[in-house]
Amino acid sequence: MTTGNGDAPVIKNAHSDIDSTNKTLLKSDALYKYVLDTTVLPREPECMRELRLITDKHKWGYMQSSADEAQLLGMLLKMAGAKRTIEVGVFTGYSLLATALALPEDGKVVAIDPDRESYEVGRPFIEKAGVAHKVDFREGKGLEKLDELLAEEAAAGREAAFDFAFVDADKPNYVKYHEQLLQLVRVGGHIIYDNTLWAGTVALPPDTPLSDLDRRFSVAIRDLNSRLAADPRIDICQLSMADGITICRRLV
Repeated sequence: MTTGNGDAPVIKNAHSDIDSTNKTLLKSDALYKYVLDTTVLPREPECMRELRLITDKHKWGYMQSSADEAQLLGMLLKMAGAKRTIEVGVFTGYSLLATALALPEDGKVVAIDPDRESYEVGRPFIEKAGVAHKVDFREGKGLEKLDELLAEEAAAGREAAFDFAFVDADKPNYVKYHEQLLQLVRVGGHIIYDNTLWAGTVALPPDTPLSDLDRRFSVAIRDLNSRLAADPRIDICQLSMADGITICRRLV
């Protein structure tokens, strides 16, 4: 804030220092809270709120998708008119519940995760919401279960018949998941990858001290981001929401 002729303050234009390199709004916790309180949480279904709050108390609660990300996921599914979807990485099922609620009554989501115990935390809320019939939970490793799904689709004479996929699983396998999902998701369908900025570590200098897990995952995510950016089979858009979200649309 600066002063003009000494009588009244002159407020600096909020966009005066903005260019293409720093055009982002969420620069404070207060602003993020405003977004949540104004647009996201008032629209969050009660069953999702209950599951989110319970998951927050889980020892791995940080793995849960954020409420604004779940809202985006539901919107994308509805905009795409998706009916057959895949979710790789379920945890307690917060994003899975968002997906099931967004799908039409005859929609189906194949949900893959090796941890049934965590899924069981969220299953009662999926049932309470009346969408359990839309969920096909498959316990096991992502790569193996996707291979099984590819075989099932081939046996049924279906080729790339899924409309949508959401991936929030083991980061070092994202590149492999991408190749499998391009065989499962139809042309014009969408593949969404979570955690594609990995807490900002992807932009840190190579010699930055990191935990072994963060270093491995950051390297894997940077590799994924480079590959997606250069992949002519997809359109992409990366969002700085949550921990980084990349939206891919299959072209060929």
